[in-house]
Amino acid sequence: MKVATLTPTVGKMRDEIDRVFDRFFTAPFLGEPLAFPLEPMREYGAEWMPVLDLAETPKEYVIRLEAPGIHKENLDINLTGNVLRITGHKEAVQEGKGETYLYREREVGKFARTVKLPVLVEEGKIDAVYQDGILTIRLPKVEAAVAKKILIK
Repeated sequence: MKVATLTPTVGKMRDEIDRVFDRFFTAPFLGEPLAFPLEPMREYGAEWMPVLDLAETPKEYVIRLEAPGIHKENLDINLTGNVLRITGHKEAVQEGKGETYLYREREVGKFARTVKLPVLVEEGKIDAVYQDGILTIRLPKVEAAVAKKILIK
């Protein structure tokens, strides 16, 4: 018997439309999709996409990604310029001996999320904590340089 993943029809349709638009608006020479700067982008080849929240305070950005059931060793965070990429994978687990699934709703496989931040952040001060299935990443903003008056001699 084949295991089927059940998702709401609307969600499935939205995913397919997103995939079409992602392929259409990808600029291969730029290496990243053309999208609204704060819009989290779906990665090509990812099997599923965990939800995330992006918040801003005067001094930092805070990203909270839902990743229940994923070991922190299976998560990876990379920052290139102002583009943050979170990747990982969740392995399928057979819960009980002799059980056969009739259907599964829990997502498994690899995922990737990319967020393009509007300003640069301080790479050395980024803090990531994984607790109770939530990955929280704090990205301190680079402080703007204060203009200094230069004396003319």
